[in-house]
Amino acid sequence: MSTGRIYIYKRYERFWHWSQAALIIIMMITGFEIHGSYALLGFGKAVSVHTVAAWSLLLLWAFTIFWQFTTGEWRQYLPSMKNVLAMVNYYTIGIFRNSPHPFHKTARHKHNPLQRLAYLALLAFISPLIWVSGLLYLFYGNWGQLGLAQYLSLESVALAHTIGAFMITAFFFIHVYLTTTGHTVFAHIKAMITGWEESDQPH
Repeated sequence: MSTGRIYIYKRYERFWHWSQAALIIIMMITGFEIHGSYALLGFGKAVSVHTVAAWSLLLLWAFTIFWQFTTGEWRQYLPSMKNVLAMVNYYTIGIFRNSPHPFHKTARHKHNPLQRLAYLALLAFISPLIWVSGLLYLFYGNWGQLGLAQYLSLESVALAHTIGAFMITAFFFIHVYLTTTGHTVFAHIKAMITGWEESDQPH
């Protein structure tokens, strides 16, 4: 049972989270239409919306990186192997046995070790793959001027971007699932709306 509340997520952090979520959803919907998976907006409209959402997300990230470093929040994402096995055991076995969560959030430690490793993989591998391939795809017409045409093919860049899209989609759905693993189904989502996390530790 909860014995207190902790203010975990600051106002800008919540704005960034939900804005990013909305833009990623838009990019997934339009991106898979561009890929030819279905028809919804029409190819031309899907490309336009996808491009605007991509530039909007890059702008949001630029502001967020500035915010992270000026507030010191970047430290939240430093990876740690401490208690990683305990987290793996909890998510694979303990959660189904109603075992206590091995990690307790604080304002200084918002992400458990497994989350930190996941965000590291996102920032170090998935994001560069999808952004570099996406920008190359967008500026395909300038490859000749940039001297890239002899080194790249549109098919390989498109394949790399598609692989990145499937990775970010998998990450998105895993993230959504994990938001339901709090003491109630909507506890984590509520915390990202209000900023307040219910804690099983005395405040």
